[in-house]
Amino acid sequence: MHVTAKGQVTIPKNVREELGIKPGTDIDFRENNGRFYIVRITEPTVTGKFNKLRGIATVKMTTDEIMTLTRE
Repeated sequence: MHVTAKGQVTIPKNVREELGIKPGTDIDFRENNGRFYIVRITEPTVTGKFNKLRGIATVKMTTDEIMTLTRE
């Protein structure tokens, strides 16, 4: 496999098919004991201080209503 000047490689077709990688698929590289693995990302990774709060809102308000509340 050849690495381009931009650090890009072509994932062989048989590997793409085995992993279910299609155009637009997100992948990641994982390291384990000095070996790297390509994994397909099935759910978006959310990082940051609000990660634990993501998806728990239950209020049915529009964005405009929320903005009005936060500005008062």
